[in-house]
This record gives sequence, C-alpha cells and structure tokens, in this order.
Amino acid sequence: MVSTVGPLDPCVHCGFCLPACPTYLATGDENDSPRGRIVLMQALARGDKAIVDSALTMHLENCLGCRGCEPACPSGVQYGRALETARRSLANSRGLSVALRALLALFGSPKLWRPGFTLARWLRATGLPARLAAQSRLGFAMGMLGSTKRTNFRLAQPTQVNGPNSCAQLSSSPPTVALFRGCVMDTLFGHVHEATVRTLSANGFHVVEVSGQVCCGALHEHAGATAGARALAATNVAAMGSHADFIVVNSAGCGAMLKDYGDLLGTTAAHRLAGRVRDVSELLSDRGPRAGAPLPYDVAYDAACHLQYAQGVVAQPLDILRAVPGLRLRVLPGSDQCCGSAGLYSVLRPSLARAVLEPKINEIASLDPRPEFLATGNPGCLMQIGAGLLAGGLDIDVVHPVELLDRSYALAGYYRSELTKAGCAA
Repeated sequence: MVSTVGPLDPCVHCGFCLPACPTYLATGDENDSPRGRIVLMQALARGDKAIVDSALTMHLENCLGCRGCEPACPSGVQYGRALETARRSLANSRGLSVALRALLALFGSPKLWRPGFTLARWLRATGLPARLAAQSRLGFAMGMLGSTKRTNFRLAQPTQVNGPNSCAQLSSSPPTVALFRGCVMDTLFGHVHEATVRTLSANGFHVVEVSGQVCCGALHEHAGATAGARALAATNVAAMGSHADFIVVNSAGCGAMLKDYGDLLGTTAAHRLAGRVRDVSELLSDRGPRAGAPLPYDVAYDAACHLQYAQGVVAQPLDILRAVPGLRLRVLPGSDQCCGSAGLYSVLRPSLARAVLEPKINEIASLDPRPEFLATGNPGCLMQIGAGLLAGGLDIDVVHPVELLDRSYALAGYYRSELTKAGCAA
C-alpha cells in the first residue's frame, strides 16, 4: 500500500484548518475536517484495521478536494496530494462505486460524452431547464443545466473607445496560444470559448485550434482512478505537442490538472506541456489587458477553488474585470469557501453539496445593492451557483469573467474588421 504518512507528518492537529473546511462547517463532524481526515489517512497508510472501515471511505469521499485548508495550515501540510494518494489506495483495494464507474466511463470517451452533452444543450435551448429550476434534486439539476446558457447583457449600443493605447498590445509577431477545449466547456460553454478567443486576439495573441483533445482527466484523478487519468493526459500531451507558445484554459479544474501533467505522467513531454499551461486570466493580465467600453453593472466575483488554491491564481481574474470601465466590482464575502460543486461531487453527494452551497447563496442574496452578475472561472462553479440562484428565485446571472471583458470589447468596436485593419495595422 502506498504510504501517505510522510506528507501528513507535519500536521500538529492545531485546528486552524477547521474554519477553512466547507464540509466541517456544514456537518460539524471532526471526521469531515482536514484534521480528522488526516488521522484517517494515516490509519489507512498503516493498515490499521480498527479504523479502516466503510466510515473512513465515507469521510474521505465527503471531502470536496477544494484545498482551502492548505493556505490555512501553518505547518504546510500538502493535504491535496495526500488525499489523492489515499483515494487511489481505496480505489485499488475496494474499487469504485457503480455510479462513479459509469460517470468516469462517460467522461473517458468523447464518443460518449459529446452526444450526451449535445442532447443537454438542445434541451437547454428550449428554455425548460431554467423554468423548471427548483430546490428538489431534479429541479436543481435542471437549474445547473439552465445556468450554462449564453448571457444576455442587455446593452445594445456600441461605444467606440478612442485613445493612444487602444492597439498598443497588438504586434506583428503575436505569441501563439492553443485553446484547451475540454468536455463540459466545449459542449455547454462554447460561448466562453468564443469569448476567450476574441479577447485574447484583441490583446495580441494568435489563437490556434488543436484537434485530438480529450477530457483533462481531473475527474478520474480526484476519484483515485489514476490509470484512466494518465490515459487521458497522455492523449492530450500527444495532441498538443508543440503547436503553440502557450496552452490556454478557461476552466479552473482543467487548468489545475493540465499543470499537474508532469507529476502525473513523469515524462519530459508532459513536464514541458505543463509549463506552457496558463489560465486565460493569466495571459490577459500579463498583457494588460486592454480597457474596453463601459459596462454599468454591479458584479460580485467568487474565486474558484482550483484557481486560487490549486493554481495560485488570485489577482489575475480581478485584473480582467477591472479592465472594464464602469463595472462596480466586489469580491464576494466568503469567496475563499467552496461552492460545493467539486467535479462530480454535486452529482454523487447532492445533499452535502447543497449544504456547502447554502451560505454562499445567502451571502449573495444579502449584498446591497444586489449584483446583476456573479462572475467565477470554473464551469462547475457556474452551474452550482447558478442553480442555487435560480432555485432561490434570485435574478442574478452567472458569467465567466472573460465574458464581461468580451462584451466590453464588442461594445468598444474592437472586433470590427475595419478597426482591426485600419486602427491596429501599425
């Protein structure tokens, strides 16, 4: 059995992690806290049969894997790494549940997930999912699907932005960027991909398409199905090759996984690919980004866990939003807490996922003035929070930060071909 004792040894059981753990706050159970789970993981590594039972599996699977406990830990315990090792050990010794195996099989093949999500997109187009959103399990699932729709920004008149720096970021030899499309993003959030390509192009990047991509493998790795994760990662490494200077990702969970490919696969090609991966907010922030036309909206920003904790990307999404003049931006109180999405977690453990989400929805509802948009950089978070808002009867749209910048650029006229040719030709 693979040992997890080493990485967990620095834990002194001080308890600083407790208020940073969403599941502990929801259940009040010490075994659902990082400190409690560390004791369980150490017992698992020792093979302590007095502790290793079905309850251990339940408490480890109850963990969201958000890694919010890591920055709260004064001893620097690498909790996320240890959790993945423990789940891998459990998967090898006890196997995965039927439901989890079925879901991982679905995401393991584009021939399975693409038709399924295409049907979901057609259902979304009817408008029924948003209208059927409710607090029930089925109603919440409908709300999650309804939250993936393209946003109507309700501003029609374009405004030309003039200024000496309007085209300063464009160059004759732009860096090339390959867009990682993923699975959920590619089928349900294609409009975010479109906004990503446009805003990067407007800031001097040349975006290229790369075929042969598959799911990033994060869902498999987080479940302990490492063989499946490695197979998907190897396919993506082979597909991406050296097609571009950077690989851009607009899904926090996918980005964290791609940046971890070097450790997952251990090959030179995987390490090289991981070193070229950037969240879209990182690339745009490094280039400025260019200011667009004013958008007079109240916007609350909620940080995705795998962006701020797993990737350490904190300020850059705010740089995107601050490049939009007129935007009245607030960081949501409690933004450091997980929303309860966590990949497949909200599907497999809906009750606890909803309990984790509830404080965040209450926080959004209490804001004065109430925001028109909630911005966050991960598809699962957009769906989870969006469903919670719909179920609570709150008229607040969920958007990816790049969508607001894209709308600002469109109103500024940056996407008109005559502006690109005449105004930015130098």
